[in-house]
Amino acid sequence: MTALLPARAPAFRAPPGACDCHMHAYGPADIYPPAPASPFPPVAGGEIAAYFRARALLGLSRAVVVQPSVYGFDNRATLDAMAALGEDGRGVAVVPPDVAEAELERLTALGIRGVRFFMIGGGALGWEHLETLAAKVAAFGWHVQMQMDGRLLHEAEERLARLPGRLVIDHNGKFLEPVGIDHPGFRALRRLVEGGRTFVKTSGVYETSRLGPPDYADVARLARTLIAAYPERCLFATNWPHPSKPGNPPDDAGLLDLFAGWCGDAAVAARILVDNPAEVYGFPPVGPECRPEGRTLSC
Repeated sequence: MTALLPARAPAFRAPPGACDCHMHAYGPADIYPPAPASPFPPVAGGEIAAYFRARALLGLSRAVVVQPSVYGFDNRATLDAMAALGEDGRGVAVVPPDVAEAELERLTALGIRGVRFFMIGGGALGWEHLETLAAKVAAFGWHVQMQMDGRLLHEAEERLARLPGRLVIDHNGKFLEPVGIDHPGFRALRRLVEGGRTFVKTSGVYETSRLGPPDYADVARLARTLIAAYPERCLFATNWPHPSKPGNPPDDAGLLDLFAGWCGDAAVAARILVDNPAEVYGFPPVGPECRPEGRTLSC
């Protein structure tokens, strides 16, 4: 196995229709050249073919391809990966503020369901574009996907709450330093989720944890809190191929097993892995015969 492929299958058996709601796809620079101003390099080995092998080992069925910052407004690598995934794929794009309605219509038909704002440095879109683009894409059923330092969420809370359509917040709020559940930013995250239009990815605990593996307990506390309080608003993601940890990716099987432990039972895990992604990204629902309590061999 390479570093980007799990060395083992997880102990947890994901239900049919389980979705990885945040992964990236890369490719050769002569086909997908990096944006000239990007501070990020492409992830070596991060091609969609390698992801298929990782996904099979994890037992996942669906995936949402998120446009990497390295490619700026050039969504071809993301769209090509989505095409390879077929009906099991959806995407989140990065589009310029002056994007034409015809382009949004084209991208929607190809399976794009959100626009990405990466506010930690190196993203192609800034705060000054948020309201303009949110209004444009909401007309096509897209959501805003936001990644920012969660320690500042309380400062942006009112602005985010006013956005039309859904809001999806990455990685438990992506607190760049681990915080407690009483931190103003985490309280703001909870209020946004309680508003009914915000979803949060209980993912990426390895990115900011100071305690580290195998439990990432300082950041995992946030994920456990969110899942316990709002299972109907949580999503699962691998963040494969882990661009923040080049050459030293986390154990994807271990992360999936951690997530299952946070959920506590199969019904909660299925809600987060299957039902919530179907709602946010427009995947077909999975029939009742494939639920944890009624799974058949045909599922």
